[in-house]
Amino acid sequence: MSLPQTKKRSASELKFSYGGQAVIEGVMMRGAHSMAVAARDPKGQIVIHEQPISATLYRGRIARTPFLRGLVGLWDALGLGIRALMWSADIALDEEEEVSFSGPIGWATIALSLLIGIGIFFLLPTAAATGIGNLVGLSAAASEVVIDEAGNEVEVAGQNSNLLAYEALPIGLDAFLINLIEGVVQLSILVVYIWFVGKTKDGRRIFAYHGAEHKTINAYEAGDALDPEIVSQYPIEHPRCGTAFLLTVVFVSVMLFSLIGRPPFALLILSRVLFIPVIAGVAYEFLKYTAANLDKPWIRFMIKPNLALQHLTTNQPSLDMIEVAIVSFKRVLLSEGIIPEEEAAIPDARPEAAHSPGDG
Repeated sequence: MSLPQTKKRSASELKFSYGGQAVIEGVMMRGAHSMAVAARDPKGQIVIHEQPISATLYRGRIARTPFLRGLVGLWDALGLGIRALMWSADIALDEEEEVSFSGPIGWATIALSLLIGIGIFFLLPTAAATGIGNLVGLSAAASEVVIDEAGNEVEVAGQNSNLLAYEALPIGLDAFLINLIEGVVQLSILVVYIWFVGKTKDGRRIFAYHGAEHKTINAYEAGDALDPEIVSQYPIEHPRCGTAFLLTVVFVSVMLFSLIGRPPFALLILSRVLFIPVIAGVAYEFLKYTAANLDKPWIRFMIKPNLALQHLTTNQPSLDMIEVAIVSFKRVLLSEGIIPEEEAAIPDARPEAAHSPGDG
């Protein structure tokens, strides 16, 4: 079978940095004006949900302001991403009846997911690193003032093992080492979590759809035709991947927190929460810069860890998975007037693509 003619696009069509994520049996794609989620129902039919996205976030001043636009990346993962995942779960269970992307339940789910994420990936590593620092002698319990037999106040080494009573550390080697330990713990939790998800049947399929999303965007950014056979030839890694973003967050966290030392534990925990937008902004700018300068050898060398980590979150997709990613992406391109309606048409159901929840 001969492949269709490659349709190259003009540079003006490639200015926006498209993004997306895998969902249950599908892919969410996001452009400058709208987002689209495509998922296969149990009968093999591709179902689509489309909605406009915030002009303020994606086309306003926030989207053009360095560092501040990193907040858009957080919204992608927490706002659009979680709700798209909830919608795809309904489709997988064949329960598409007035599916709503908003409302108290949706927002409560997002808020709970945010709190759990902050607790596991930010606060837990902070507490663990503080405890490890105490054990290896990089920090100690805060000194205590006692009254000796003569009635004088004497400062002695504290014996309190409570994390709340550990000794704050100024900027220096000890503080840097504990922050480095915190980063290692943070990265370890992330890798173990991803590895565990990837061992499940549903996780393997989601990671394959993740690969389909990357291949589709890679093909489009290369100017190639959005045909499953052509798209399948592209790599499953992408320099702007959310997995790369998370690894960059860990690196930026170590560097940034080393500049403030280790304050008292209550302030330490507070700083981890308050600095999340700052860290996200710096990480976003780093990824944006490296993705725009892949022609430089030192940039390609620098992002190798990011690309390597993506092999934990991506699998090689089948052609029917790539087809779903292409449909989702074409609906976004249609909303922006880049392709005509007939090119973004949803294909007929493919019986061989029908699935049951939990298929491997």
